[in-house]
Amino acid sequence: MSLLRNRRAAAAAAAGGAGNPEPAAYNIIPIHDVVMHGDLPSLRLPEVRAAVAALAHAADLPPPPLARADLFDWLGATFGFQLDNVRNQREHLVLLLANAQLRKGGTLPTDHPADVLHHSVARDIRRKLLKNYKAWCSYLGKRPHVHVPPSGGRRVAQGQGVGPDTRRDLLYTALYLLIWGEAANLRFMPECLCYIFHYMALDLNHVIDKSIDIETGRLSIPAVHGEDAFLEKVVKPIYDVLKAEVEFSRDGTKPHSAWRNYDDVNEYFWSRRVFRRLQWPLSPARSFFIQPGNPGRIGKTGFVEQRSFWNVYRSFDRVWVMLILFFQAAMIVAWDGRTPWDSLRYHDIQVRVLSVFITWAALRIVQAVLDAGTQYSLVRRDTILLAVRMVLKVLVAVGWTITFIVLYVRMWDQRWHDRRWSFSANSRVLNYLEAAAVFLIPQVLALVLFIVPWIRNFLEKTNWRIIYVLTWWFQTRTFVGRGVREGLIDNIKYMAFWVCLLTAKFGFSYFLQIRPMVRPTKTILSLHDIKRNWFEFMPHTERIAIIFLWAPVVLIYLMDIQIWYAIFSSLTGALIGLFSHLGEIRSVEQLRLRFQFFASAMQFNLMPEEHLDAVHGGLRSKLYDAINRIKLRYGFGRPYRKIEANEVEAKRFALIWNEIFQTFREEDIISDKEVELLELPPVVWKIRVVRWPCFLLNNELLLALSQAKELVADDRAHWTRICNNEYRRCAVIEAYDSIRHLLLEIIEDRTVEHIIFSQLFFAFDAAMENGKFCEEYKLELLPEIHSSVITLVELLLKEKKDQTKIINTLQTLYVFAIHDFPKNKKDMEQLRQERLAPPTLEKSRLLFEDVIKFPGNDDVSFYKQVRRLHTILTSRDSMNNVPKNPEARRRITFFSNSLFMNMPRAPTVEKMMAFSVLTPYYNEDVMYNKDQLRRENEDGVSILFYLQKIYEDDWGNFLERMQREGMTDGNEIWGEKYQELRLWASYRGQTLARTVRGMMYYHRALKMLAFLDTASEVDITEGTKHLASFGSIRHENDVYPMNGGFRRQPQRRLDRGTSTVSQLFKGQEDGAALMKYTYVVTCQIYGKQKIAKDQRAEDILTLMKKNEALRVAYVDEVHHQGYTQYYSVLVKFDQGLQREVEIYRIRLPGELKLGEGKPENQNHAIIFTRGDAVQTIDMNQDNYFEEALKMRNLLEQYNYYHGSRKPTLLGVREHVFTGSVSSLAWFMSAQETSFVTLGQRVLANPLKVRMHYGHPDVFDRLWFLTRGGISKASRVINISEDIFAGFNCTLRGGNVSHHEYIQVGKGRDVGLNQISMFEAKVSSGNGEQTLSRDVYRLGHRLDFFRMLSVFYTTVGFYFNTMLVVLTVYTFVWGRLYLALSGLEAGIQGSANSTNNKALGTVLNQQFIIQLGFFTALPMIIENSLEQGFLPAIWDFFTMQMNFSSVFYTFSMGTKSHYYGRTILHGGAKYRATGRGFVVQHKSFAENYRLYARSHFIKAIELGIILIVYAAHSVIAKNTLVYIIMNISSWFLVVSWIMAPFAFNPSGFDWLKTVYDFDDFMNWIWYPGGLFSKPEQSWEVWWYEEQDHLWTTGLWGKILEILLDLRYFFFQYGVVYQLKIANNSRSIAVYLLSWICVAVIFGVFVLMSYARDKYAAKEHLYYRVVQTAVIVLAVLVLILFLKFTRFEIIDIFTSLLAFIPTGWGLISIAQVIQPFIESTVVWSSIISVARLYEILLGAFIMAPVALLSWLPGFQEMQTRVLFNEGFSRGLQISRILTGKKTNIV
Repeated sequence: MSLLRNRRAAAAAAAGGAGNPEPAAYNIIPIHDVVMHGDLPSLRLPEVRAAVAALAHAADLPPPPLARADLFDWLGATFGFQLDNVRNQREHLVLLLANAQLRKGGTLPTDHPADVLHHSVARDIRRKLLKNYKAWCSYLGKRPHVHVPPSGGRRVAQGQGVGPDTRRDLLYTALYLLIWGEAANLRFMPECLCYIFHYMALDLNHVIDKSIDIETGRLSIPAVHGEDAFLEKVVKPIYDVLKAEVEFSRDGTKPHSAWRNYDDVNEYFWSRRVFRRLQWPLSPARSFFIQPGNPGRIGKTGFVEQRSFWNVYRSFDRVWVMLILFFQAAMIVAWDGRTPWDSLRYHDIQVRVLSVFITWAALRIVQAVLDAGTQYSLVRRDTILLAVRMVLKVLVAVGWTITFIVLYVRMWDQRWHDRRWSFSANSRVLNYLEAAAVFLIPQVLALVLFIVPWIRNFLEKTNWRIIYVLTWWFQTRTFVGRGVREGLIDNIKYMAFWVCLLTAKFGFSYFLQIRPMVRPTKTILSLHDIKRNWFEFMPHTERIAIIFLWAPVVLIYLMDIQIWYAIFSSLTGALIGLFSHLGEIRSVEQLRLRFQFFASAMQFNLMPEEHLDAVHGGLRSKLYDAINRIKLRYGFGRPYRKIEANEVEAKRFALIWNEIFQTFREEDIISDKEVELLELPPVVWKIRVVRWPCFLLNNELLLALSQAKELVADDRAHWTRICNNEYRRCAVIEAYDSIRHLLLEIIEDRTVEHIIFSQLFFAFDAAMENGKFCEEYKLELLPEIHSSVITLVELLLKEKKDQTKIINTLQTLYVFAIHDFPKNKKDMEQLRQERLAPPTLEKSRLLFEDVIKFPGNDDVSFYKQVRRLHTILTSRDSMNNVPKNPEARRRITFFSNSLFMNMPRAPTVEKMMAFSVLTPYYNEDVMYNKDQLRRENEDGVSILFYLQKIYEDDWGNFLERMQREGMTDGNEIWGEKYQELRLWASYRGQTLARTVRGMMYYHRALKMLAFLDTASEVDITEGTKHLASFGSIRHENDVYPMNGGFRRQPQRRLDRGTSTVSQLFKGQEDGAALMKYTYVVTCQIYGKQKIAKDQRAEDILTLMKKNEALRVAYVDEVHHQGYTQYYSVLVKFDQGLQREVEIYRIRLPGELKLGEGKPENQNHAIIFTRGDAVQTIDMNQDNYFEEALKMRNLLEQYNYYHGSRKPTLLGVREHVFTGSVSSLAWFMSAQETSFVTLGQRVLANPLKVRMHYGHPDVFDRLWFLTRGGISKASRVINISEDIFAGFNCTLRGGNVSHHEYIQVGKGRDVGLNQISMFEAKVSSGNGEQTLSRDVYRLGHRLDFFRMLSVFYTTVGFYFNTMLVVLTVYTFVWGRLYLALSGLEAGIQGSANSTNNKALGTVLNQQFIIQLGFFTALPMIIENSLEQGFLPAIWDFFTMQMNFSSVFYTFSMGTKSHYYGRTILHGGAKYRATGRGFVVQHKSFAENYRLYARSHFIKAIELGIILIVYAAHSVIAKNTLVYIIMNISSWFLVVSWIMAPFAFNPSGFDWLKTVYDFDDFMNWIWYPGGLFSKPEQSWEVWWYEEQDHLWTTGLWGKILEILLDLRYFFFQYGVVYQLKIANNSRSIAVYLLSWICVAVIFGVFVLMSYARDKYAAKEHLYYRVVQTAVIVLAVLVLILFLKFTRFEIIDIFTSLLAFIPTGWGLISIAQVIQPFIESTVVWSSIISVARLYEILLGAFIMAPVALLSWLPGFQEMQTRVLFNEGFSRGLQISRILTGKKTNIV
């Protein structure tokens, strides 16, 4: 007991730094004080009480004895877990157990008490939680230390608690959760946790079995025990190892091979040697704990990440083998010159094709050498077998290559000897084929196992040593990547996809790429003695021409599967989308046509089966559901009887429908009037039909009146025609009933007039009932009566009512009804007898005088009904534009369409899966403050003004709502309504407030659904009446008794925020929602923000106040003398105490961030999540109430098989809500939308390779928490942390599905700089993925076709994008070589290389990729599916007019630059893009810093090549041919240079251009200093741009230098074209040109020296030096002109030679900087580099300045940039000039 007391005291002391937690503070269930909170709804559930009781039985356990302790307290005291960890995991397990028992419900025995935990519940959770542990034990050949009899536990009587078997289940489960809950960073290493659990479970068994310690002779005690022992003795030592490795890596800048990351440490526990080496308890003396840099330290484990492009081949060698072998075979066949089917008839060609086996064997050598060269550091004394295998693989590959070569040579020797294919020659062919058959045995075996995948899965998962021995040769044995094959049906589907794709690709490649190149190649090879223009270093250089001609063809051949993938995936995705019923409801008009079926679909999908009298049970239930879905979808019938007003189903539907539009109104995307037009009002005024929304009834009454006037028929015919349209029938009946009630309502009861109208309507009813209405009344007069009724209604709706006019209108109506309308006239006496006229004529007053009573203007309910009646009476035009807000229209059409898609039936809230949402937050905007809203940019535009114009409808609706809530003056917006204004603006940005509001819709939806689940028919009926009367002074209770249950005091005005279904709740709904849903925002530095009084901290607290179910987790730092302690803390806002309270505080072993920030932030807070699933949501996301209603359905997917497995990760569709901000945002939105819909749809089915590409996917929480968590966090290598969760899921046998009937919102970057930084981050991340072990294992563990899918949808996409850019380079460099060397002129006549089908095909393919084909085709297909073909084509055309192709070409450059640089040199890092609104002009210097190296330099290089080629090519003389050949290259050059300015607000404004250039020059000349930033000084930026060269390895530097050598080719080629060279081809010409380079550099150094020494104090000397240099230059020029063939044009030509040379020298100097930085040369290099940057900046600025100077370009650019965002009447000039009007 003292131990527990000490632990409590220590925990309280540790919490002292942040204030002591409230003793009564709890998270969801107050388990620690059930008595005090016994009335809490969740504690009333017997399942919760059962879980608490099951954990309470710890009294008979061995010491330490604890008073009133449960199993968690006992485990905490026994093993030294922290107190708050114990509290946290206790609640965690209680909720898991309670929810699991709730879900089991009817499957438990009928006699089982609800408040006793069933043994199967505890066992199921234990099995799922420890499944990975058992697999790990099996893999290592160890027996699990989980000792529970398999019988399933013993039945116990009520009140006896749980049996010992169930308690063991609970103990093992609790132990694992406690280990996991306190493991901190170790949670990223699941097998490390398995190792810890293995020994702690053994200790647990010894303790509870009361075993005797053989060393002490006493009862066994755990090896780890004592206060905080687990943290100090287990977690911290391993944490320190990780921390030391990270520090050694210098924040990840060292090569990955030099240090261990999370995966390396985790994979250390994949070997049986760990039990011998590490043992238990952990000892610092073990080699595992040796610090980096010390001898004996454990190195990399399992895999070594090496920077090299060879990783692309090594990981996906099967792709490249396929491509290379087909290319070789195609070349052999094409070289023959005949058609392939003719060529292959010849034995010679057949045998030549067999040479592919030689190539295949040689490629095996490459693979084996790469394996050995990259993984050699894994070889240690205990892994000697790995080295043996590496060597053997190389030897065997060499042996196969030699064997095939020998056999191949022997075949041809015999053939040439016999001069035919004799029997001997054929025998040798047979020998070759026999060897090939042996060579192919592994492939044949793989094919067989592909056909029977379950056998392969079984063999891989089994841990028989014989299987390990047999497979040792083929792959390293790893714990992951086993048994990952899909089922046979899935195999057939994705195999068919790839077989069709590869057939099309190879056919296209052969006939349009390879075959057309053969004839020019043969011709060129036959040419000799071609005149060269320069000195030749080697003979037969025409072969180089062939290489340059073939290079672009080969590159496009290698990458164009990506093009075919885009085509096939788009078509496949469209087909799947059609079968999924996407896009069937695209507009409100289509919704109107299907609304009755939509109402039924909502009930069918959103209401639990228990409420629908569904047929339960297996196949019968599925068949019943399928039939009903078909009826709903295609209108074949109704699964339920016609919905009428008195049905409870109709009222349930109305409550949900109206709540959806209530949230729309709260979000200000619809107006009050639109709410009334869209809502389905409750039945009041004794109306006999369903009161359909007004937008469905528009014009129906007028059409009925028109029919009545024109059609001469009896009652039956009239009524039949009216009833042909359900909405018309309802409109007629509702109008009739409403008019009757209205007239009787406004006339005093028991008056003559009241009696007259009552009798009049009785007469109408009687005539209609008898079918004689047409006989007795003149229907042609109905339009006149209709007009009078409209007049009356309009008079009643006026604020100041004119009683005289109302009386006159009533009198007119009376006259019509009594005298004009009946066909048979009645005299006054008959009218009096029928009580249709006053009994006596009163002279004192006229009829209707003094009997009219008007409800007050504050009787909201009455006037709401009157307005609805007015709408029905007057609506003439179509209401297809209701709601007019496009976002509201999109949401309601998507929601309605989704209900006709296939989704699981919803369970009740009680039986649904519990889930959590986790949002990582660091330091982004929470809510916009006043300064942000009002601060104007340089153009005078503030965020608020911008939002008012972008969301003009929303702003009007917001003001309307504020006025309804009491605002009388616009200035109150900044006063009393300031908080509302902040929220309105924040909800339209990418802020945390928006995300929290969206995620809390889950809580709101669950509360409403919980009410509907439990509410009786009486509750719903009476509740709808209450809502109808809400806001009325005179309650409807007089007509409909409320039983006193829902009576409210009259209110003066309607508050829409409370006029919702929430008023009907009975009290338990909130508890039910909290049991099922938890929302945790992990605000990592919230503690620091609170201390600093940061506005963000106050805003986070405001969000907690506003959302009671919101929890905030953060890392708290408590500073002590000499050290700092770190804590994971969870807080909430206590509504009772009205302050923030601390719930849990769990100490961490050290600083949180060892790896990447975001996954570490998620990891520390995941212990506070609850439930069976967790949805990961970024803080730039949103959610919608109507989508939250479908979450129950989505979670049911975990119970359905998707292929051969149930899913472990549910993919969810996203809607990008930032598409309307600007054209760039539109492009990005279109690109993203096509990927998150069509792209991921195909990846999930049929390809089965969908990963986790970011949020909002839903994870199987228990599956992932035992397998490393929801992301990976190793520094740098896991920079794209999200996708590694998908990799990990696939490799560990999980299954990822994708579901499009539910969506969440997502914001994207909206400015070019933001987008570029985002794409740089993603491209760099893909570069790191290329090096990773996950990608390597996917490439080798998956079957061939899934491997293709993985490659072309992950790293292959970026690699192939880089190949496209490389194709441009090889094409233009090749053309330049041919032109300058003279080969082009020599071969032009014989082999016209310009008029070539293959070359044209390559250029066309490359060009369409540049224009954004990868994005455009999927976008068009998806938009056609969801919006229609013509709108999709129009969108595409509009995007092209807005220069989308320029954007996509620019984006391609970004991807290729950062992907390539990351693989070569590293440098991947998180780039904070910012998520603000981009209306601010970016300066030229900022654009230059961002794009100089990635785009500008490359574009200028290509431009110079194209210019030189145009000047010296014989082809360029034909302008048309030159344009056709080089248009794609010029388009790329222009796009890469101009895009940053074309997409920059005010990019072509003359004044801004002038200011930008001044700013650029100031930046260039600003001296760099110790504290200078790259934004201030060019020199600092220049050094920063070289950082990757400091961290790269030797091979990276060598390759960089080799690439830089290309710049010297300009000089070599151009100097021989100078007139002064006099057509000389001597090498002396080139050597003399280098003398010129040295002279120029010497002159520059001399001038720099003179400037530095004399310019300041001895200015005259400086001028003398300048003059001398100029005079000398002029003299040299004159001498050249006089005595040589030098011409002035040579000066400009030589610039094209020497300028690239200088840049090449600078680039090489940067690589070798460490060797020359200390020499005198380095300062001159910096000076030359600065000069080059000035020239480069001036060159780029020139076209910008020209376009700025020309009139009209600025206006055109603004229109193009903001076309989409301001298409609704916004004046761009007002935005950009700041002439703001009508702004609050």
